[in-house]
Amino acid sequence: MKLVVAIVRPEKLGDVLESLFRAEVRGLTLHRVQGHGGETEQVETYRGTTVKMELSDKVRLEIGVSDHFVEPTVDAILRAARTGDVGDGKIFVLPVEKVYRIRTGEEDQAAVTPIEELVRT
Repeated sequence: MKLVVAIVRPEKLGDVLESLFRAEVRGLTLHRVQGHGGETEQVETYRGTTVKMELSDKVRLEIGVSDHFVEPTVDAILRAARTGDVGDGKIFVLPVEKVYRIRTGEEDQAAVTPIEELVRT
C-alpha cells in the first residue's frame, strides 16, 4: 500500500480529477495549500506597500492506493497536471504501514480498494 501525495497547480485540478476518474482511481483528500519551489518570485503592491510574494497557491492531493494502483495513479496525475512550465508540482509516493476503513473495520488492501472493485471480483 502507498500514499500518493501530489502538489499541483489549482487551475489543473479539474483536469487531474477527471484523469483520476478515468483511471478508476477513487477516494482522495484535497487541501488548498501554499508553497514555494522553482517559481520566480512575484512583487505586488498592497495598500501602497510593495510586498514580495514568495508563496504560490497549490492544491495537495492525498490518495491511498494498493500497490497495483500506484502506476495508474501517478500516470493520470502526470498526464493531466503537466503544463511544461516551472511550478507544475511534485508527486511523492510514500509507503503505508497500515490502513483501516472506519465504517467496516476492513484493513490494508481491502480498506484502500474501491468497494465497486471488491464487488466485481
